[in-house]
Amino acid sequence: MQKDIKSEVFSWVKSILFALIIVFICNQFLFTPVIVKGKSMEPTYENNDRIVVTKIGKIEHFDMVVFHAPDADKKYIKRVIGLPGDSVEMKKDLLYINGKKYTEPYLKTKKEEIPPEENLTENFTLQNLLGKSKVPNGYLFVMGDNRRDSWDGRRFGFISEESLVGKVEFRFYPLNELGIPQ
Repeated sequence: MQKDIKSEVFSWVKSILFALIIVFICNQFLFTPVIVKGKSMEPTYENNDRIVVTKIGKIEHFDMVVFHAPDADKKYIKRVIGLPGDSVEMKKDLLYINGKKYTEPYLKTKKEEIPPEENLTENFTLQNLLGKSKVPNGYLFVMGDNRRDSWDGRRFGFISEESLVGKVEFRFYPLNELGIPQ
């Protein structure tokens, strides 16, 4: 009987340790949960939204990424606008990447909040903003969706690809927002 209890306890300890190792590996190398702080990505992500960031996969234009802030001891979430080698320009609230015009549907709500004669995003080129005509190799240019209230690449410059925590994959919704009682 004593041997059966020891065997059962050992089996549980092994299972728990194995589960913890799997969680650690996933958190370090595959994905990690993050809580959004601030309003720079509104309305796409609100303060205290819970998101999952993946640490694998290729970063592309308009992906949302979490990275170690270049100017503070915290993490930021922003949208990738410029990849290495890209020229970026904002003219009359229209985004141009390498001379090609892009629509930004995620800005619609914020644009509706301002008078029609005003721009949500000020006019700029990378050259007049950061002194370089293209995003350097190994770096990204990022901006928040709440363009009038976002501390982003227009203020702190390019971010190093090495500073990336990962790409935002999805948002967790609290059970009560899904209509499920808690």
